[in-house]
Amino acid sequence: MSGRDLDEPENRSPGGKGSVVLVSGGMDSAVTAAMAVRDSPRVAFLHVRYGARAQEREEKSFRELAGHWGVERIRIVDLAPLSVLGGSALTDRSIDIPPANPDAPGIPATYVPFRNAHFLSIATSWCEILRYDRIWIGAVEEDSSGYPDCRRVFYDAFEEAIRLGTRPGTNIRIVTPVIHLDKGEIVAEGIRMGVPFELTWSCYREGDRACGRCDSCALRLRGFARARFRDPLPYE
Repeated sequence: MSGRDLDEPENRSPGGKGSVVLVSGGMDSAVTAAMAVRDSPRVAFLHVRYGARAQEREEKSFRELAGHWGVERIRIVDLAPLSVLGGSALTDRSIDIPPANPDAPGIPATYVPFRNAHFLSIATSWCEILRYDRIWIGAVEEDSSGYPDCRRVFYDAFEEAIRLGTRPGTNIRIVTPVIHLDKGEIVAEGIRMGVPFELTWSCYREGDRACGRCDSCALRLRGFARARFRDPLPYE
């Protein structure tokens, strides 16, 4: 550490002293990762395996994105409890993945209960170990499936928990740069920044081709249509 005052401008910037970036391998996390790489003096990429149906394909995308940006400090962490507990169509094979239906009431069956809290806890531990002060996550509130742990109010509350549960002076912030963008805006920003969307994976299913029918595929395709850009992924 340089010993500079924590209130100096560079430490109030999105990049801070260093960043742990949660990278799922999806479109939103890839755009977030590009921003973190651009704005942070040091970056570390974190990927969490939690038993999702597309786990192997997501990890492949994570590794390829880390390679694209030359990020060497990476960690892949297994979070088995989320798979063991089930309760989500993403982790429980007895629950079918529903087709996209924007008019369906309530929170969809693909919601993994309190998932992002687990991810943030792991990221916080690594951030504190590295003595970094930023966690980046590609949560989207405006144009998402309505997951409650994708709202900025949740991240504000979690920041307070981090403040209370870490060493004094740690000052870890959670950066959510795409949280108020819709999918079209996220695609447009990614194109502007040269994000390799062909390396990303958004589908809830495993495979070489995205299904094009699940909620995540529908949101992605709508985003590319809004941005008037062709999605480079192959679809069934």
